[in-house]
Amino acid sequence: MKSILLLTISLLIAPMSKTIYDFNMKNIDGKDVSLSDYKGKVVLIVNVASRCGNTPQYKDIEAMYEKYKDKGLVVLGFPANNFMEQEPGSNETIKSFCTMQYHVTFPMFSKISVKGSDMAPLYKYLTSKTENGVVDAPIKWNFQKFLIGKDGKVITSIAPKTSVNDPEVVKSIEKALGI
Repeated sequence: MKSILLLTISLLIAPMSKTIYDFNMKNIDGKDVSLSDYKGKVVLIVNVASRCGNTPQYKDIEAMYEKYKDKGLVVLGFPANNFMEQEPGSNETIKSFCTMQYHVTFPMFSKISVKGSDMAPLYKYLTSKTENGVVDAPIKWNFQKFLIGKDGKVITSIAPKTSVNDPEVVKSIEKALGI
């Protein structure tokens, strides 16, 4: 009985585990979006840039999204200008570029900072094992990816140069989707 009481008390005073659902972000059009809107989905979060050697990854990321969106995958793109000013444009310019050049249909968000003293709180969560409980994954460059499970928790981080078509990435996404 004593151990049940101690367990109950520890659960009540322990901080709740954070998930991406605890964050609100602005979409590319400036509207507030609660990431809890994606509950039950497998989420691939990507920091993107329009003038980067990795920018052609938009094509494969969009194809991945199209292939798996009806199975529960959503991709969330977060433009960032943290690396050699490779995303200098406004949200409107970014949206136009992504739509015209790569026919992006996955949700895009307003430009944020993904590292440094002005890092967005979502990225503090994604990149810190202390926050996410899984992995320390400081952003190394544009197109670093985070795979999030249906429970809203980080599964893994994927290196910027690694394609979403890499067999290990596909395997991880399909496992998270349960297919």
